[in-house]
Amino acid sequence: MTKTPPWPAFQRDLVAILRGLGPDEAEAVVEALIEEGFEAVEIPLNSPQPFHSIERVARRFGGQTLIGAGTVLTPDDCRRLAEAGGRLMVSPNTDPAVIEAACAQGLIALPGAFTPSEALLALRSGAAALKFFPASVLGPAGIAAIRAVLPPETSLCAVGGVSEANFADYAKVGIRAFGLGSSLYKPGDSAASVRERARRAIQAYDEVFG
Repeated sequence: MTKTPPWPAFQRDLVAILRGLGPDEAEAVVEALIEEGFEAVEIPLNSPQPFHSIERVARRFGGQTLIGAGTVLTPDDCRRLAEAGGRLMVSPNTDPAVIEAACAQGLIALPGAFTPSEALLALRSGAAALKFFPASVLGPAGIAAIRAVLPPETSLCAVGGVSEANFADYAKVGIRAFGLGSSLYKPGDSAASVRERARRAIQAYDEVFG
């Protein structure tokens, strides 16, 4: 088994999920996020022309920020992501073929999992970290219960229904990585509005994790 590159040691474990972002607005929105302190950005593949957006932001910001794709569902998506200059592969599910394709392309793989079986399968397939999704259904207690059977060094990320309002709840069970979607960006939002939400999220994260 080939593992993907390890999950990075971010100052703040926050991934911005920009579902619905278009190419013409991508650079301004991502620039605002980076300036406020985000170090990882995910553009889901069910957004308009996602690979075009990824290519543009990876070219401009890829040296300082982890840029990637979400809703990655096929091995071919992994190939196209790598060709566009992305380095992060995020999927909503546990598909060994997709994880292995990410490994082959040298991408950091963050697959979705909801059960212990999926979590362990994702790790065996080479995942760098696990995305517990939807976290709002599992809740901190559900994630903590699954974490008990995983290798202790496993990096875990809570995604889905998560915002700065519940960072502290997850922190109580040792979760410090989060994917922020609609609480941060909705299609059509301006870079200025995203900047303000990003600032609030960063402030809340620092208050909880110091």
